[in-house]
Amino acid sequence: MQNVPADITDNDILYEDNHLIAVNKRAGDIVQVDDTGDEPLDEKVKRYIAKKYNKPNGAFLGVVHRLDRPVSGVILFAKTSKALERMNELFKTRQMRKIYYAVVRNRPEPHFGNLVHWLVKNPKKNVTTAHGHEVKGSLRSELHYRLVGELNGYYLIQVNPITGRPHQIRVQLASLNSPIVGDNKYGYPRGSLRKSICLHARRLQFIHPVKKEPIDIKAPLPKDGFWEKFAHLIQDSDEDSVLKGSDE
Repeated sequence: MQNVPADITDNDILYEDNHLIAVNKRAGDIVQVDDTGDEPLDEKVKRYIAKKYNKPNGAFLGVVHRLDRPVSGVILFAKTSKALERMNELFKTRQMRKIYYAVVRNRPEPHFGNLVHWLVKNPKKNVTTAHGHEVKGSLRSELHYRLVGELNGYYLIQVNPITGRPHQIRVQLASLNSPIVGDNKYGYPRGSLRKSICLHARRLQFIHPVKKEPIDIKAPLPKDGFWEKFAHLIQDSDEDSVLKGSDE
């Protein structure tokens, strides 16, 4: 069993109100319990809330969406059942803009575009397969991507997933012959010693389901000596996204 990051602290909280809480997930944390037996992030967040607000009987926490274990970045939880129901509807009806950044070694061709695949998940092997047409048991999956820039032979890609399927960004970028750095499950030659891949959930933008206000939550980059090198490219790309609006 691999080492698991420590409890979350105030520094990990990206957004919080009476309805929602967003956390900057560290690569290596699982969102919900799995067969590894490692403590999941939702339990850590429950404990954080219970301690912060002195709730001896524990706190309600609803899982709105998920990030793969080796992925870092913003993840959102609901603090009430009402908020959970409304956030589930936002995700279901695709009223949630998600912005990711990925680093690859093979430059994607073309440099920007829209990818549509039909994905099939093998739960026993925990691997997803991409198909160019609908097959039995498949789910239609779509994302937009664009090449942001190049640095020392690595290419930074901004990804805007339209759907939210297991391993979607990983397998769809691999279909371009651009597997994510460190993701040996989907074609990168070697895995990361940190048990992470170079995929970061940077941003969530949506209309708050209760307050009806625009919310824009941004997750800082991991401080690992690698992501920092791309900070200027990501900053410029973030600004472009604001100026030009959604790619969707």
